[in-house]
Amino acid sequence: MKGKAFTLDDLKNTPCAALNQHLWGDAPKEQRKSKYGAKKVVIDGITFDSTKEGGRYLELKMLERAGLVTELELQVPYELNPGGTHSLKYIADFRYRDGMTGQLVVEDCKGYKTKEYIKKRKLMREVYGIIIKET
Repeated sequence: MKGKAFTLDDLKNTPCAALNQHLWGDAPKEQRKSKYGAKKVVIDGITFDSTKEGGRYLELKMLERAGLVTELELQVPYELNPGGTHSLKYIADFRYRDGMTGQLVVEDCKGYKTKEYIKKRKLMREVYGIIIKET
């Protein structure tokens, strides 16, 4: 009995197709679910952790075009333990200057306030005197 030569397509169409797809790199990658149900969204080539954060970005961009917001920055890091032995960082979703008052605003989009976030919010006030605007 003569054996048949199998092609790559033959292997992909076997009952073990899922395993074959994994082995051959064709398996679709499952997107990891967020702990709090947030869905990532891409706007202007930027990936946001939630649709809420992405929506707020669009609002701030419109306000910036209208001149009500200036110097818009995303993902701004702050060191909360300066000079300490361990680094503790808070990363603000947005930082901008209010176009009317000239005041610097640090903003965070929150759907759920974790204990870690509450701790960092308190440290931002103690270390920098910044009260985080929550949206």
